[in-house]
Amino acid sequence: MATNANDVRREALALPETSEKFTWNAPTFRVRNKIFAALSEDDAAVAFRCPREERAELIAAEPDKFFVRAGHDDNYDWIRVRLTAVDDVEELRAMLLDAWRMTAPKRVVKAYDETHSGDGS
Repeated sequence: MATNANDVRREALALPETSEKFTWNAPTFRVRNKIFAALSEDDAAVAFRCPREERAELIAAEPDKFFVRAGHDDNYDWIRVRLTAVDDVEELRAMLLDAWRMTAPKRVVKAYDETHSGDGS
């Protein structure tokens, strides 16, 4: 089952201290006003925080799913995913959670981990 912009919004906003703000003609998702994910203007893809050293491997493994916008994402810890290529909401949730963890304050991540240990979230 492919995912969509409504899934992104629901899963991102379920994370602690997350808010949505319309920026650059598209919704962005923030924790403590720092962006960890952003929908594309057409809602077909979501960009999210991802270590640069992992991007090439992800793109090589699944080029129909992952991509970067050349000239735009080159120097940033971001990758993009085509929502129609995401297998299910659990996969989307995992990507957003990883991006949120890279962005959220350590104490917020720790509190989240303490309340979600062992539940698969």
